[in-house]
Amino acid sequence: MIDPSSIGDDGLPIMPAPPAWYWMLLGRIVVLSIVGFSLWYYQFESLITTIILFILVVPMEKIFPRHKGQKVRRPKWRLDVAYALSAPFLNVFGLIFAVIIGFFSFTWVLGLIIGYFGLVDMIPSSMQPLVAFVLFDFVGYWAHRWYHEVPELWKFHAIHHSPEHMDWISGFRIHPMDFALIAPGFFFLVFAGFSPETSGVLAVLQIITGLFLHANVSWRFRPLHRLIQTPEFHHWHHANEKEAHCSNYSGFLPLWDIIFGTYYMPHDKRPQVYGVDEDVPKEMMAQLTYPIRDWGNPMTWPWKIIRHPFRTFGSCWRFYMQVLRGVKHSTFRRRGPYYPPFRD
Repeated sequence: MIDPSSIGDDGLPIMPAPPAWYWMLLGRIVVLSIVGFSLWYYQFESLITTIILFILVVPMEKIFPRHKGQKVRRPKWRLDVAYALSAPFLNVFGLIFAVIIGFFSFTWVLGLIIGYFGLVDMIPSSMQPLVAFVLFDFVGYWAHRWYHEVPELWKFHAIHHSPEHMDWISGFRIHPMDFALIAPGFFFLVFAGFSPETSGVLAVLQIITGLFLHANVSWRFRPLHRLIQTPEFHHWHHANEKEAHCSNYSGFLPLWDIIFGTYYMPHDKRPQVYGVDEDVPKEMMAQLTYPIRDWGNPMTWPWKIIRHPFRTFGSCWRFYMQVLRGVKHSTFRRRGPYYPPFRD
């Protein structure tokens, strides 16, 4: 006779939990497989890119260091290299997530409305790229803000903020779900009638400039602080200092942070402490599963969908509504400094 206590709510038998060393070993095997497949399938694209960036950026970090005692081989540098080498493979999943998030952001609906009235066609062709740039950055500001201030989204973005040392390679530590940050702006522009090539260039430009903004360089560019994003601006965004939390969300133009009260650039000090207060795992595979570890074993998801389709739909709907409530709170919260309760 089957013991009822050995059967879970999903109808599957409850298996004993493997020891911790098993998960660590399995995680490393999976990561090495991802890195190896990415290098082989994409013909060493990520390795070549990493080497080129190393040659271009590291000399600047050594000549003009922001944190002078920081070495190139600082703690957890291997983790960030693994992310860099795995980027082409992980970006495939990021693209899938981006399509899903882009659809459920419903920015495309606003784009369709604008396209229906032909507003983009009224803009001179020579000015369309500039208008697209401003609108892309505006939508990107809000998407980035929600990733910080909505707890369900922050779990994904926390991976990118987990490095305790900022340099050229730390910018690669990104969860594939984070790729969806650029999706709302991209969907909006395409459905509004802007050139897909323009939208794509802006998305790629944001990714490339992001790597430079993480560099360990001492340049401040004070005259540009309120005009364009600088390394100083983005380092404060990553600072794990309470007064700097939930600030400097803009991808290109600090204008949006200034308007919506999230601009933080003190004149009398510079960011010193980075990372997050959460207990984010230290291994790559554990980090990739960290945001969804409360969702159950992914291997059982197909079984649950087939066995309990309505229950699964209800869970997804409740999650979606919870995210929307968080988005609403973030959008209409009091203007000024903010520290989400879930990050204490």
